[in-house]
Order: sequence, then C-alpha cells, then structure tokens
Amino acid sequence: MNEEIILNVEEAGLRLDKYLDEQLADYTRSFLQKQIEEGRVTVNGKVQPARYKVKQGDELLVIIPEPVEVDIVAENIPIDIVYEDDDIIIVNKPQDMVVHPAPGNYTGTLVNALLYHCKDGLSGINGEIRPGIVHRIDKDTSGILMIAKNDKAHLMLSNLLKDHHITRRYHAIVYGNFKETEGTIEKPIGRSPKDRKKMAIVQDGRYAKTHYRVIEQFKQFAYVELTLYTGRTHQIRVHMTSIGHPLLGDPVYGPSKMMWGIEGQMLHAKVLGFEHPTTGEYVEFTSELPELFSTTLDKLRKM
Repeated sequence: MNEEIILNVEEAGLRLDKYLDEQLADYTRSFLQKQIEEGRVTVNGKVQPARYKVKQGDELLVIIPEPVEVDIVAENIPIDIVYEDDDIIIVNKPQDMVVHPAPGNYTGTLVNALLYHCKDGLSGINGEIRPGIVHRIDKDTSGILMIAKNDKAHLMLSNLLKDHHITRRYHAIVYGNFKETEGTIEKPIGRSPKDRKKMAIVQDGRYAKTHYRVIEQFKQFAYVELTLYTGRTHQIRVHMTSIGHPLLGDPVYGPSKMMWGIEGQMLHAKVLGFEHPTTGEYVEFTSELPELFSTTLDKLRKM
C-alpha cells in the first residue's frame, strides 16, 4: 500500500524539491525529485514541477509508492576495493560497468557485485535497485565511488553531497587548445529541449559549476583536471562541450568520428574526499588512471 504524507507549508520561498528535502529527512533528494517528476507530489491538489516555489499555506501531498520487489542477484564479479570499514566501501569502478540495475539490465552491475561481497551489509535507503549507492558515475566513466553500508552513513554522505561538501576531482582528455590554463564554468544544466535523451545548457536549468585546470597540452587535445562543485547529470561532458572542448571518445556530446576507435569518454573519477560519517575526520581517496586512459596519453605525447 502506498504511504501518504501531508505537509502544510509555513515558510514560503523554497523550491518544492528543496522544501521536501528539508522536511523529509528519511528520503534522499533524488528520490523525492523522482516522485515529483512522476506526479506523486501535489500542491493544493495540483501537480507542480520541482522548481515551483512553495507559498505559505500550501498543502503538499506526497505519495510514497510501495516498494517493488525486484530480484537482484548477487554475482561473484571482481571489484577493486580501495577502502572498506563498517560504514563505507570505496571502489574503483572500471569503464563499461553500469553502477546499478535498471529495467532490462538487472545483471553485471556494480550493485550485483556489491551484493555478493557485502551480503546484507548495504544501506537500504535507495531501495532494491540501488542499495548503498550514494552517487553514481556514467557507465563509460571509470574511477572512485563511495557506497554506504548502513542507512546512517548513507544519509550523512547524501547530505554532504547535497551541501557540496565532498571533494570530487576528475581527469579527462578533451579536444582543442586552451587559451587559459584554468577557469570556472557556471552554466545551468537541464534536459535538452531538442533531444530528451541529452542534457544541455538551458536557461531554466539547475545551477552547475565546474572548475578546469590544464595538466598537459597536446597539438589537438589537452589533459585536464576537473573539479565538480555540483553534481548534475552529464555535468562535465555538457560543460566542456559548451566551451568548445568535448571529451575524447564521448559518443553523445563529442564528434561523431572517434580517434583510434575509442568508445566511451576519456573521463576518470580520480579523487574523492569527505568527512567520515562516524569519525568526522576528513578522508581522501585516489585511483590510478585505467590502462586505456594511460595508453591514450602516451599516443598523444608522441603525435
């Protein structure tokens, strides 16, 4: 049976998704945004978008759907564990691995591997499909990911992520030469009005901020470090394309013809740092570049 939650707004001005996030601490913001998108949140009896600004006196009805039982199979898939304790697991995800199951794709994911490794020791906040998953990276992006082993750690890490208190630095190979060795991109990102499968820079999109620093410049490409201050879908890929530097190998936002037949963007989640949910101490983890990334850099240095 669905659960119904009724809220009466006492303080106006916040976006609907942010207001719900502040009021319903037992759910992650991404979960609540999904309920808004799917029409399970009404304001005074009407469905409103996430950007709707709540007004004093508004009555919000949130319908939390009954969990759907999905048989996610634990699979003995090798995973590169960088660190593990009672609260968290830090893994180095390979390129071409999906983070969590989705309709039509319930096997071979990181979650399937984690279920085998951890048995029942994963946070249940994100339900059957995404147990323990606090954030994700694209299938074709490699690198560091954090997983929560209990609900307390999951909520604390989610709040750090929401408040932009997590260090996330990526390494990438992009097209073109840079006039400036570093800079900051602040452009709103939302669903593309021309292609709903893509993200784009749109005026009414969500605020997004990325800092770039050139590590090494080649004739036609550059090796860069990218720091995320927000975590929008495809943020790095969209932001870098918007300034004329799409990622090498990006099948969606880059050139149609790929150098050396590379499939999948040259993007690696290199550094992840945050306050540990139990000790409160700042911890930071790094991962080595995958072989394809390193060999591609070697080829560029010889061009």
